[in-house]
Amino acid sequence: MQEPIQVFQQSAICLSGSLKLYFDPFQIPKKFQDADFIFITHPHWDHFSLLDILKVKKEDTYFIIPKEIYEELLDIGVLEDHIKIVKPFEEYFFETMSFRTVPAYNREKDFHKKEMGWLGYVVTLDHVIYYIAGDTDNIFDNQSIKADVVFLPVGGGYTMDAREASRLANTIEPHLAVPTHYLSVVGSLEDARKFRSYLDSKIACKIFYRKKEGEEDYHD
Repeated sequence: MQEPIQVFQQSAICLSGSLKLYFDPFQIPKKFQDADFIFITHPHWDHFSLLDILKVKKEDTYFIIPKEIYEELLDIGVLEDHIKIVKPFEEYFFETMSFRTVPAYNREKDFHKKEMGWLGYVVTLDHVIYYIAGDTDNIFDNQSIKADVVFLPVGGGYTMDAREASRLANTIEPHLAVPTHYLSVVGSLEDARKFRSYLDSKIACKIFYRKKEGEEDYHD
């Protein structure tokens, strides 16, 4: 049975269940071409990679995206009616999956400005609620989120660091917290471990990292 959660690199996440959902595919190790939905949080190169999208998309994959990348998806042959442009504070419902969009931005830095309207996603798949934060700080808009599983950036620099991310996780109180956004552009495995150490004891943590090409490992 396939694991319901995979993290490949940076903020590339796959959720498996009645549907296969990918978020910000990046450095995907091989061609899967099994995505029912691909969600993109924002257009930065380590979150929006056409090369990696082609590794996971199939003919009828649906895309949930910010407006900036619409034309590029059309250029690789994605049909208009398979693309949904979204902005923060929207909600959508499907048979076994629903999602709402939440803001993702920096409070003081200029890397991810609030006015850009970039995204995090709160997704319910098979009755489990997942929060995929995107590139964000610990902001007012995400402190009221309730989720069973959270994926939070911990690398610092462009996003929250381990301490800030743990504070957000402790506010949300999920069953499981998964660190993201380290080991590629910024951040280290030590940042992920710090994040785990700062979590309340009732929150489980799973750390994913690639030991070598094509191989994933994690520590609980």
